[in-house]
Amino acid sequence: MPIIRINADGSRMRPGKGEPLPCFRTAAQGRGPVIVMIHGYKYLPGHPDHCPHRRVLSLHPVTSDIRMQSWPRRLGFGAGYADEGLGVAFGWNARGALWTAQASAVAAGEALAETIARLHRHAPDRPLHVLSHSMGTEVALQALPHLPSGSVNRIVSLTGACYQSRAQDALDTPAGRKVDFFNVVSRENDTFDFLYERLISPPRAGDRSIGQGFEAPNAVTLQIDCPRTLEHLERLGHPLAAPQRRICHWSSYTRHGILRFYNALMRQPDRFPLHSLRGAMPQRPSPRWSRLLAPPALPVPLPFLQNAS
Repeated sequence: MPIIRINADGSRMRPGKGEPLPCFRTAAQGRGPVIVMIHGYKYLPGHPDHCPHRRVLSLHPVTSDIRMQSWPRRLGFGAGYADEGLGVAFGWNARGALWTAQASAVAAGEALAETIARLHRHAPDRPLHVLSHSMGTEVALQALPHLPSGSVNRIVSLTGACYQSRAQDALDTPAGRKVDFFNVVSRENDTFDFLYERLISPPRAGDRSIGQGFEAPNAVTLQIDCPRTLEHLERLGHPLAAPQRRICHWSSYTRHGILRFYNALMRQPDRFPLHSLRGAMPQRPSPRWSRLLAPPALPVPLPFLQNAS
């Protein structure tokens, strides 16, 4: 049972459409980590065109769109190895206006907490990690206040749509203080962060999205369009493709090599201690719009070659 599908129905947990509720005792048996995968904005379980279980959360996505590549497969599921662990494809209603989806994310956090609590109860010694994109990070963080200490080991947030204060508050809970939080950001996502801040009221005056980074003892911000970050990851054996666009909401999981890196973060945590990564990263991310407003790169001139005479 490499993958189980769970959906949030408001604040309650439900099985994937047409499936029985999995036996968590059976699902939690075996070796390897439990990895919960949470999609972002615009998806809706069961939707004919936007069902996450037929797109990014599927072992076999029903599309050739590069944005819909299989997260589970790139994270090591479906190969038949005994220690590949358990993947949990977690769906929630992320359609509608942005503020409607944000309210859904808050409720879905409770459903996620119920899912994690059941898994943790049946397999307390197995590491449990979360990979979330965009507004899925809000879902992940909203689950933490409802969970006991040690329920979640690592959260890898891919260009998360969430305010800094919400992230800090969630990480300052019994469960949150035990989490290693990897805040993957890119200036390619600046337009989306800007729109989020204009359409979603901040919890506190002056709050910014976590795309600008944030401070917490157990968090590190990884800016994946920063040359210094890319050089360090290459030295660690994880070269990533260079960014190709000035604006992109999906680059945090479509870049060549990047899901392989997240897989290593979750399956080999001893190789990537959070404090070591934080020490190698710039103190703060590049300013917003620095990528969009940067002058275009000029072609490198060919060396002048003289004809032999």
